[in-house]
Amino acid sequence: MTNAEPPAPRTVVPIEPSLLIAEAFNQAQVTELRHSVTSCAHEAGLAGQQLDDFVLAVNELITNAVRHGGGQGRLRLWRLAGELVCEVADHGHGMSAQRLSDRARPAPDTAGGWGLWLARELSDTMAVETGEAGTIVRITTTLAAHVTHPADG
Repeated sequence: MTNAEPPAPRTVVPIEPSLLIAEAFNQAQVTELRHSVTSCAHEAGLAGQQLDDFVLAVNELITNAVRHGGGQGRLRLWRLAGELVCEVADHGHGMSAQRLSDRARPAPDTAGGWGLWLARELSDTMAVETGEAGTIVRITTTLAAHVTHPADG
């Protein structure tokens, strides 16, 4: 990292050598970022329904960051111990404890409120840190054991 680059997002996970994407985004970049996530997740070994589910979960998180987290965010995607991990951070005003603890499926006629529920349902794990300075959501999906890093040949 050079001094000219923006500071790293708030996170407790160190940047790993397996970092695939580290990018700030706003509404205009959501589609392009989703395509980048799709390509990187596919290269990491996701395919079929698992790839579609993971990309949809990530899309929900980046859309939430834009809509509810100050209009922009930061995404990091990396491999770690047989998993693909995606972290989306924003600088909104955080979420209420009630919102975080609500794991019920939204009513079918509900126009909003599906993002976190979908991300939780479509990923293997989801963790959320939230407060006045913003929100960080981290999701994971398991990679197939036989997948090797493209550089490994």
